[in-house]
Amino acid sequence: MKQRLPSLNALRAFEAAARHLSLTQAAREMNVTPAAVSHQIKALEADLGCKLLRRVKGNFILTEAAQEALPVLRTGFDQIAEAARRLRSDSSRHVLTISVAPTFASGWLVRRLGRFAESYPDIDVRLHTTDNLADFARDGVDVAIRFGSGSYPGMTAIRLFDEHIFPVCSPRLLKEGPGLKRPEDLAKHTLLHVEWTWRGSYDETFDWEMWLLAAGVEGVDHSRGPRFSHASHALQAAMEGQGLALGSQALVGDDLAAGRLVRPFELNLPQSFGYFLTFPREHSDVRKIVAFRDWILSEIERNRAEEETNAGPRGEGDSHGGPR
Repeated sequence: MKQRLPSLNALRAFEAAARHLSLTQAAREMNVTPAAVSHQIKALEADLGCKLLRRVKGNFILTEAAQEALPVLRTGFDQIAEAARRLRSDSSRHVLTISVAPTFASGWLVRRLGRFAESYPDIDVRLHTTDNLADFARDGVDVAIRFGSGSYPGMTAIRLFDEHIFPVCSPRLLKEGPGLKRPEDLAKHTLLHVEWTWRGSYDETFDWEMWLLAAGVEGVDHSRGPRFSHASHALQAAMEGQGLALGSQALVGDDLAAGRLVRPFELNLPQSFGYFLTFPREHSDVRKIVAFRDWILSEIERNRAEEETNAGPRGEGDSHGGPR
């Protein structure tokens, strides 16, 4: 005898609420109201005849039954999502959805995507910019580019750049502002900061405190100055002469080459983290993913060759060229 299944919407509401332990965040994910999520969960509890969520001191906790069922439910939704992906029309096989952090998208990727379109005119790109890690099964994402350690279980992760952090500013600020001969001169300038949305998710990040410590600089208040939610905004402010920001070759290499930004000091702060191209291992032979992987790796090699050509010999006193 076939067993009657509960409402799929109710199961989705419960899974989202259990994952976030929040009706509000589950509602935001499902694009409904918290009351609607609560109603679905109560209906599911009535249908199943057991309690799933309890509120203790204002916080939700999972009941024992819910804790046992949740991993199986998540696996089921992942399998449904994979089945839906395979059942999509043939045209979807020619759409490549890329999840990428906004700063990397605007600072490097978008400027080069035209060449991908020229090389693969049959593949249409969908660019999804977000700081959140991609959920490949639920979000319909094919590949993601993220800044991190490269440790992503079940994923292929290809390191794209070795990252080094350094201060940058506009050429006008370097010429017309207070002198910037030594890192200690930063005390006379505005420092532009980024409030990293993923701070705390990784073992390291980079900020002015770390760079000044590496430079052995004392007497500079690393906490002062405007703060931005994205590095691209801080870098744009730097281009406008509003202060100095921290950048990396991946983010500001094009701006350095074009003269929109300059480096007042040579010191690099190496990062063990970097930008990685990631995708599910089982999709490693999908044509559109292989095409994008090969293209972005060749584009990076092309970029490196151009940097080496443009660097040329350096004369004494030239303190704002590319990294060594």
